[in-house]
Amino acid sequence: MLFPIGDEDVTGRHKPLITYILIGMNVLVFMFQVSVSSGDQLALVMHYGVIPKEIMQGDNYITLLTSTFLHAGWMHLIGNMLFLWVFADNIESIIGRIPFLFFYLGGGLAASLAHILFNAGSSIPAVGASGAISAVLGAYLVMFPASRIKVFFVIFLRSYYMPALYFLGIWGLQQLINGFISIVPTSAYSSGVAWWAHIGGFVFGLAAGFYIRRVYEPSSPFIERSK
Repeated sequence: MLFPIGDEDVTGRHKPLITYILIGMNVLVFMFQVSVSSGDQLALVMHYGVIPKEIMQGDNYITLLTSTFLHAGWMHLIGNMLFLWVFADNIESIIGRIPFLFFYLGGGLAASLAHILFNAGSSIPAVGASGAISAVLGAYLVMFPASRIKVFFVIFLRSYYMPALYFLGIWGLQQLINGFISIVPTSAYSSGVAWWAHIGGFVFGLAAGFYIRRVYEPSSPFIERSK
């Protein structure tokens, strides 16, 4: 098992303020979650998590976004914030704070819609920033494929560098495989992970990444070393 712990920072025109604010908001919301009783925690998730069946009935559209600021546990939060911290700052430094905020929220929305599409009858709430962060990963893959990602291998207790193209390409393939396994009618596979939210966010991010590369010319000094 491996985790990203760093990358090659891009010195762009914008400091990644929104990235840090998003991390702070997610942490604060989770701290509030764990500060209340278990019954109130469940009520929060049921009220603000996205429930596909409710959305299909035309209810609680706001949960398409509020769900992205809730988490199911400490490891869920830490894993998501680690990925956001490593990958989001480079994108924000290129496109700016407000465009990045809209991109992030758009990724979260796309992720929620993809999850609903493949789980339309589910009454189980889905929470987490994973879908929005998957959009960040998709855009990063397109914008900085040659960037070196520092990853920590738990088995060997060592860190290594690998190109973003390999790390994120493997990550995306894993989501796709698990997503298709999860919808096989005869499958007993159930991990509690909203795989299609990850896939929807990732595809949104890939599309956004190609758009960003068109807007910021290939000769841009900020994106040039990704060729």
